[in-house]
Amino acid sequence: MNDLVDQSRRRLLTAATVGTGAIGVAFAAVPFLASWKPSARAKALGAPVEVDASKLEVGQMLKVVWRGQPVFIVRRTKAVIDGLGGHDDLLADPKSVDSEQPTYIGSTGAARALNPEYWVGLAVCTHLGCSPLGAFEPDNSMQLAGTDLGQGWPGGFYCPCHGSKYDISGRVFKGMPAPKNLTVPSYTFSGDARISIGVDEAPKTA
Repeated sequence: MNDLVDQSRRRLLTAATVGTGAIGVAFAAVPFLASWKPSARAKALGAPVEVDASKLEVGQMLKVVWRGQPVFIVRRTKAVIDGLGGHDDLLADPKSVDSEQPTYIGSTGAARALNPEYWVGLAVCTHLGCSPLGAFEPDNSMQLAGTDLGQGWPGGFYCPCHGSKYDISGRVFKGMPAPKNLTVPSYTFSGDARISIGVDEAPKTA
């Protein structure tokens, strides 16, 4: 009789141990499997940013954040757009051959934009990563933050950290500490001035 009780107890304990172990493995697997899924923060950092730039006044700039980096959206004046090709001899890389930008931006020439009126680019100096300031209006002797930007300033950006200057298409001037033009991210542009930054596809043609 005692042998039967001992065997029954042994089977019960064995079953309980196996069951507990299986439950433990299941609970341990939950965080392990969950770790394969990207967090909400990771999704947010990589998600495209939608911007309605239609309310941006001519000559004004908007700054948004995409993937943890600041991005400039500038609505350029007609005078600046008309003068985009008039200072190529002052630029280190006027055709943006050695620049980081989508291939479809390369075909837009000096504008470096899907719509010449709106320029989109990372607000990160290619020298040491400071954020440039905007000085958009062309002027014979533009002053910004106590700095003379030079005769015939065409409109553009100035980095106060080490003095790098860019035109309003983000193209760096010769002799600057910055080695490259400002980066243009992937983006799409719709007719109502809606910009989707981080959409990695070429614009569709009709």
